[in-house]
Amino acid sequence: MTAIDAIDRRIIQATQGGLPLLAQPYQAIAEQIGLTAAEVMQRMRAMQESGAIRRIGAVPNHYKLGYRYNGMTVWNIVDDKIDELGGKVGQLDFVSHCYHRPRHLPEWPYNLFAMVHSKTEQGVKEQIAVIAALLGEFNQGQDVLYSTRILKKTGLRIGS
Repeated sequence: MTAIDAIDRRIIQATQGGLPLLAQPYQAIAEQIGLTAAEVMQRMRAMQESGAIRRIGAVPNHYKLGYRYNGMTVWNIVDDKIDELGGKVGQLDFVSHCYHRPRHLPEWPYNLFAMVHSKTEQGVKEQIAVIAALLGEFNQGQDVLYSTRILKKTGLRIGS
């Protein structure tokens, strides 16, 4: 990762609360800090390529969108199948993120995490059934941990 300069820092500060909800958000940021929209986009792309910014994307508030049932499903998958099956689970359109995590035996046998969202409890149960069917015989156990509130919905924060 390369160091950011003063202009990059200003771009981060201007966007860390989210891009403005306008037809041309980069133009608004550019006007705020005295650049062109093309310069802002080029610098953000360069920061992403250097690793200073991991990604630029939407951060939905599932609760405000009506998705009250948000569950982190956890799975105990045969180790030599974790990459293959984790990739397939991560491609499901109802899985927002999917991770391979180390087990913490004997208390925690799970090594695959997949977040699912639904407007109903039944919807989450149906999604879990789809994942279970996909994992098949390589699934050695599972559980679901439902979220009860939003803990973090922020990106990069940098001071002035």
